[in-house]
Amino acid sequence: MTVVPGKPRPHHLMRKEQWTTYLLMALPGFALYCVFLITPIVMGIYYSLTDWTGIGTTFNFIGIDNYVKVLTSDRRFGNALIFNLRYTIFLVLGIVVLGFILAMLLDRKMKGRTFFRTLYFMPAVLSMITIGLVFKQVYFYVLPSIGKAIGSATLSENIIANRQLAIYGILFVHLWQGLALPTLLFLAGLQTIPADLYEAASIDGANAWHRFRSITVPYMMPTLSVVLVLAVKQGLNVFDYINSMTKGGPGGATTSIALLIWQNAWERNRFSYAIAQAVITGLIIAVISFIQIKYTNGKKVE
Repeated sequence: MTVVPGKPRPHHLMRKEQWTTYLLMALPGFALYCVFLITPIVMGIYYSLTDWTGIGTTFNFIGIDNYVKVLTSDRRFGNALIFNLRYTIFLVLGIVVLGFILAMLLDRKMKGRTFFRTLYFMPAVLSMITIGLVFKQVYFYVLPSIGKAIGSATLSENIIANRQLAIYGILFVHLWQGLALPTLLFLAGLQTIPADLYEAASIDGANAWHRFRSITVPYMMPTLSVVLVLAVKQGLNVFDYINSMTKGGPGGATTSIALLIWQNAWERNRFSYAIAQAVITGLIIAVISFIQIKYTNGKKVE
């Protein structure tokens, strides 16, 4: 088609050029996405259907045998899954409740508010391995000394060496560092709620609980959905804290799925089996995340 000088270009030509520009701009990112995400996932699923050890160049195709073993006869995976589910429930409750409370406190007008926000966010920039090693020494040396000084039998022993208490010792460390980002997200969400709604509700006679239930919670649902996804993912994938503090002990009481996958891959040379466990774990996380997103989306304000 010949374009006459001085006249506007045809609309369909402009749209075609725009789409061409969009595709060219998106191509590098899409290529990187395929190379570093899609391709490893596809290769991982393929290797999970083999008996590859991770070392040799030869392996046999065994179909879904690895998946059948994981789901039917692997007691270690079942115990690790139960541990992760318990850990995730405690973690989600702690992050949502404590994060929301801290966000509401930090949202109040007070002197030094910016300083406290910055100070509270500092643990989030530290390495999880470093924090785990530090608290391991705290639980081993500092806390028992304090427990003996105050006459507490529970605190007089190393918490992470106790089968019943080890999960709570790890959970405390996780919450200490992991609350920073959810609190920041909750704080940002609180600042998007129109103040006029609270004023109108107060004029209508609504008390603090009614304002919280009818205004704050519905408006915070999108933020809550993001926080829940992040917390569930962290709980089901917890590895660094456990690896640096307990190595899955005592007696396997704190063995998580991620640690079990790492042990199968790097200590037992069962790479294909470890990949099958990772695929199953990914599907569990996807299903749980989908359910909670659907639920929270139904509660949010349109």
